[in-house]
Amino acid sequence: MAVQVLGELLITAGLVIVLFVVWELWWTNIESDRLQDAAMEELFDGFEVPPMSSEAPPPEDYGDPAVLPSPESDGTTFAAIYIPRFGPDHARPITEGIGPEVLDTLGLGHYPETGMPGEIGNFALAGHRQTHGQVLDAVDTLVPGDRIYVQTAEGYYTYVYRNSQIVLPEQVDVLAAVPTQPGAEPQERILTLTTCNPRFGSQERFIAYAVLDSWQPAAAGPPEEIRTVASATASRQG
Repeated sequence: MAVQVLGELLITAGLVIVLFVVWELWWTNIESDRLQDAAMEELFDGFEVPPMSSEAPPPEDYGDPAVLPSPESDGTTFAAIYIPRFGPDHARPITEGIGPEVLDTLGLGHYPETGMPGEIGNFALAGHRQTHGQVLDAVDTLVPGDRIYVQTAEGYYTYVYRNSQIVLPEQVDVLAAVPTQPGAEPQERILTLTTCNPRFGSQERFIAYAVLDSWQPAAAGPPEEIRTVASATASRQG
């Protein structure tokens, strides 16, 4: 009798574990995708997005990039990010804050103490890798030269991926204005992506760095590589 009861308890425990894994790896992604779509819709409501054009505008030098002020509170979605390496339709919101109320629902979170898009220094973001939308699941597939685009109400910021490193969770100097060099005077405009490593664990952190290559105001329309997805995303949300 005792053996039978123990067996039933083990079976029940096994089912609970399986259901938890299904919820963690499947349902959280569905729910996060829904919430991120809602955040993108709200974001684009405040944007003036030019209509999609099949012709690319001639490249121009628009001077120093415009920089938005930091959001006043966590939970404010202020930008969208496009990473073509992750797929031709990749578009995700960027929201202020890195607490679970942001990362578990709204995708990429902005470290409040770091810079803003286009600013000299370090614009640092965090995101989950295998759950809650899997926003940085493919971060390890980036190769030097890949472009990462950030869109705000001011315009489009084009960053070029440079390199990555794997660090321990306590190595927070990757968030410094000059990553890994606290106190150094920044000269570059850097984008830093942080996520867990390995894919199904959290013993380490995977850090990816990109450097600003160019920017263009909203009136110029999206850069050519993301023109279709950016315009389609804006139209869909609108």
